Amino acid sequence: MDDETAEIELLEQNLNKTRQISQRMTSILTSFDNRLVKLEKSILPLYTSTQILTRRANNIESALQRIDEVASNQEGIAAEEALILRGPQSGQLVEYTGALERLNASIAFGSAAENQRDTARLVETGAKKLAQLFTKTVASGSSGNPPAGSDFQLSPFPRDALASLQPLVKFLRALPLPATHPSHPAAAAILSTLKEAQRGYAEMRGNWGRKCLELYGRRVVDRAETTDGVSAGREFGQWTSNLLEVIEEEYNLLTQLAPLPGQSHLPSTYRTLLTPLTTLFNTTLASLSTLIKRSLYKYTFHALASYSALSARQDRWDELITRRAERKENELKEGLHALRGVCLRSFPEFLADLKQAGAGRGGEIGTGCADFTISTAQYLEQLLEVRDAVGPTLMLLGDGNWKMGDGVQAKPNQGKSAPGSERVLIEHYTYDVVTTLIASLTTLSQTQRRPAFGSVFLLNNTAYLCAKLLRPRAPVFEILSRPTQDTLNSNFRTAKAGYFDSNFSPLLQALADDKDKSGGGKAAAKEKFTRFFDLLEETKERHQLARVLEDDEEQREMLEDEVVKLVVPSLQRFTQKMREKEFSKNPSKYIKLTPDEVEAQIRSFY
Repeated sequence: MDDETAEIELLEQNLNKTRQISQRMTSILTSFDNRLVKLEKSILPLYTSTQILTRRANNIESALQRIDEVASNQEGIAAEEALILRGPQSGQLVEYTGALERLNASIAFGSAAENQRDTARLVETGAKKLAQLFTKTVASGSSGNPPAGSDFQLSPFPRDALASLQPLVKFLRALPLPATHPSHPAAAAILSTLKEAQRGYAEMRGNWGRKCLELYGRRVVDRAETTDGVSAGREFGQWTSNLLEVIEEEYNLLTQLAPLPGQSHLPSTYRTLLTPLTTLFNTTLASLSTLIKRSLYKYTFHALASYSALSARQDRWDELITRRAERKENELKEGLHALRGVCLRSFPEFLADLKQAGAGRGGEIGTGCADFTISTAQYLEQLLEVRDAVGPTLMLLGDGNWKMGDGVQAKPNQGKSAPGSERVLIEHYTYDVVTTLIASLTTLSQTQRRPAFGSVFLLNNTAYLCAKLLRPRAPVFEILSRPTQDTLNSNFRTAKAGYFDSNFSPLLQALADDKDKSGGGKAAAKEKFTRFFDLLEETKERHQLARVLEDDEEQREMLEDEVVKLVVPSLQRFTQKMREKEFSKNPSKYIKLTPDEVEAQIRSFY
């Protein structure tokens, strides 16, 4: 117990010592705290003064930096102003556009109002300089002499000029405009500059396209007077295709190079570009129309072939020109309307001319093929080549309305055409052409003072028609109806019968028995022989003047055989009969030629 008590006392003593030490430490720390509070109170005014000085120092430093920036900016603007005013030099487009981009950036990210106005004027000047470069490059690619060969060739925009324009156009399209940068001071002026440059582009390219096509347009008009109508019409159609090809090429180029490619600007620019080209089309078509109207009979197929060619290109014209340019005018449609009127006139006027040909001009017409017979056969053959124009035109005219002065009251066709109706109308029209021609030929043959020559004329002309129109595999055969074919064949047979009647019936009549006379048989026989050989000599002389079926060897040989079969057997029978009656002591005095010699002489006619 004593030991434990001693330990407890020792612990209490240690605890008291520790408490005393803690109290002294607390007293010391309290003293330190009081001193720190006094020190803080002493330092606080100095700290506050130091902060104010620090802020002032920072402000001074910022002001000095701003002054340095303004000074450097003024030096940069002065340098860029010299670059902008000088304009883009060769090989320095990137540097020039970079300067403009920096000027635009300085406007966009804020500067003094006065500085903005000066910078905007520089940007406007730079845009004008670039627009001038654009115009100059386009002008160089739109000058010179286009190809002038026999066949038209596209003259594409020079590749080097196109390559130099592409980065320039890309930058011009990125310039600030009122629609994209409404607050930019130079936006309105830049828009005006680009509009002017784009309009100049359209005028230059439109005039260049006209220059490329003008020579070939004049050539089409000049050749129209000497080329057959179908070929001339097709040449005009090909020229129109070349025109559309140039227009399509220019439209594609415009979409690449237009500084203002938006839909609000492109159609009006395209219309400006089209003006010289559509004017050239109108001028060329007007020249052809004047030529056609001067002699519709001569240039009928110019009109029909041109109408056909333009009709085939109507859809492409509408797409390339009317819709893309948002135009109300349609020159091709107006041209088609004018040509259609000419074509409508041509059909009744052609029939009227055929009727007039039957009236003749007085005097002998000869025995060969009449000019209007040959031209009518050619007309029908060419009609087939432009049937895609003939059919619709006849549908518009109406069945039978081409018969001027015949009292026909057919109504114009209305509504949509029925299947095959165009073919039917073409067949009806060709039938009327053939019948009118044959009627005119018949009238002319009947007005001749010597019927024998008239019969040769009619035979030669109808044979020519049959040979040209009814020969196997003749193209025109497609548009000849069965009644037309029958009419041709029937009139050929009629013409042949008339030829036999006027040229060889008198020979047969000279050998025929005269039932009204009695007695005097020998004298009558002598008279008949004399009359027969006199008529044969006249026939021979007539055939020396009037060649029969000169260009149709097959028909000529058949006709020769028919004439021999008609005359020679009758002569043989009459000669044999008279020899048996011993009509003369010297028969050779009256029988000047034997039947075989007569046959040889008849064959010599052909």
